[in-house]
Amino acid sequence: MLDALSDGTELIAPCGMNCSVCSRYLARKYDVRRKGVRMAYCAGCRPRDRKCAFLKTRCDLLLNHGVRFCYECGTFPCRNLERIDARYHKHYRTSWIDNLTFIKQHSLAAFIERETAKWRCARCGGVLCCHNAICFKCGNDRLRTKKQLHRWDEQ
Repeated sequence: MLDALSDGTELIAPCGMNCSVCSRYLARKYDVRRKGVRMAYCAGCRPRDRKCAFLKTRCDLLLNHGVRFCYECGTFPCRNLERIDARYHKHYRTSWIDNLTFIKQHSLAAFIERETAKWRCARCGGVLCCHNAICFKCGNDRLRTKKQLHRWDEQ
């Protein structure tokens, strides 16, 4: 599932986001524009090493690579992380703070193993997107017809 490195660690962002389940990463990986879906592409937070739109511009430790993960900070979780975590928890059924806490308590390898199972597509074994629960490997028809690409369908 995670393919930046053989162990997948490069796709776990400092904030706890699993980039391998992000719509922008999956759009790039499966080149959905070529399949008729207009979406932005991203290689992942760590591989592109740019300012994080959510946290890095507001955090000197992240900006200057002072920590590998936000849980290493003395103010974890900070207000900025709490704010984005609340949004992701509400809209995307994932918590960056829970992810970071799990990594700290267990290990990055255990987290990747848990994420692989959590986001596996039951239909094809691909990866479900955390932003809309669509597998970009077998769900291109759903991507092309979905009105709100970054929302889960209500169940």
